[in-house]
Amino acid sequence: MKTKFSLMTIAAALLALAAFSYGQAGTEVKKAAEDTGKATEKAADKTGDATATAAKKTAHATKKAAVKTGEATEKAADKTGDATKTAAKDTGKGVKKGTKAVGKGVKKGAEKTEDVVK
Repeated sequence: MKTKFSLMTIAAALLALAAFSYGQAGTEVKKAAEDTGKATEKAADKTGDATATAAKKTAHATKKAAVKTGEATEKAADKTGDATKTAAKDTGKGVKKGTKAVGKGVKKGAEKTEDVVK
């Protein structure tokens, strides 16, 4: 009987040890999962912060570029206006000279015709 009791005690102790080992393994797996979850959450927070910062910087750069584009467009429009004004003056002078030349030619032609008729 004593041997049976000893074998049963040893078996019970082994069974308890096995159960404890499985329990420890489960606890370690659970802790690892929690650690992974915390690390993932931190990474997501950092990614979100970095994305927000990048978006703000992109918006600022876009705004600056728009302002510079507007200024450049305004300068170009002024230069175009000046060039158009100069071209109009030059065209007016050319037309005036051309008109005078045509007028002189017509006058000479008329005088010659008058001379021929006399």
